Amino acid sequence: MELQLILSFLGASILLSLIPGPDNIFVLTESLTKGQKNGIAISTGLSIGVLIHTLAAATGLSIIIQKSAFIFSLIKYLGAAYLFFLAYQAYKEKKPLIHIETENPNQQIQILPLIKKGFLMNVLNPKVSLFFIAFLPQFISTKGVNMTIQMIILGVIFMLQSWIIFSLIAMSSGKLNKYVQNIKFWKITQWGKIGVLTTLGLALMLTEK
Repeated sequence: MELQLILSFLGASILLSLIPGPDNIFVLTESLTKGQKNGIAISTGLSIGVLIHTLAAATGLSIIIQKSAFIFSLIKYLGAAYLFFLAYQAYKEKKPLIHIETENPNQQIQILPLIKKGFLMNVLNPKVSLFFIAFLPQFISTKGVNMTIQMIILGVIFMLQSWIIFSLIAMSSGKLNKYVQNIKFWKITQWGKIGVLTTLGLALMLTEK
């Protein structure tokens, strides 16, 4: 694998994990209302779920690429269209309202059920599978390591960076809340998300495999 591709993938992944979206907003809300450990456990489950989507995308895309260059090209353009659609959805998004509820600080936290909750949230979301099918191919090299292995490596990288960032969000939830509630901050991150998704869509369209 080429170092430049890995670094580009890591940079894009970090940006996507940092920009407010359903997963990190959920981690933030859970951390604010139920504590940091709760948020970290949810983050762990969400991140582990990435591996399932990665394996599905890696094996499926590898078979398609081996069978038909035309079908892969079709999927590539459909993937780019999906990324553009996500950018449009980001444009239409409204600032989330985070309601802070009082919880018992002495309430016992059960880690495994929370990890399971985050895992199922991720795995049962078909939009995540579509995103990985659109996202991974543009960072795959035709040289060296087998394509399936490359995608799995990228999936592990995505899993690790998302867990680190989501866990940091959980630990910094008290300070981050005031920024997420700020309309100016929301607008800046919203347009950042639009820019990242649009750039990824254009990059996928121009990718040659």
